[in-house]
Amino acid sequence: MIQLNYRDSRPIYEQVRDGLRQLLMSGAILPGEKLPSVRALASSLTINPNTIQRAYEALENEGYVYTQIGKGTFAAELSDVNLERRQELLVQFDQTASELLFLGTPAETLIQRLREMEEKRND
Repeated sequence: MIQLNYRDSRPIYEQVRDGLRQLLMSGAILPGEKLPSVRALASSLTINPNTIQRAYEALENEGYVYTQIGKGTFAAELSDVNLERRQELLVQFDQTASELLFLGTPAETLIQRLREMEEKRND
């Protein structure tokens, strides 16, 4: 499920957030599916529940999950992911693509990689 790397410079909550985000994007966690409780996930990863809560809150702020009081945290429909998060990712994409072009990567290589990602997503 989620792999933590204690040598990673990122805080643990960011690793948990990114791991859960990847599971959501890959379809391993389906829209509407209930995520593990904070305590259950903290126990399985042997980390503090506050760390899991912080990761869940970050994902909720990004629109990837929603919480129902007394019921738990659930995966949101991908169409519900907020516009602000999309804008952040587009800025990162532009910066990365610009650097790759500067380093001599042909634009066609970038386009082909995008097409391959889209094909994988549609499979």
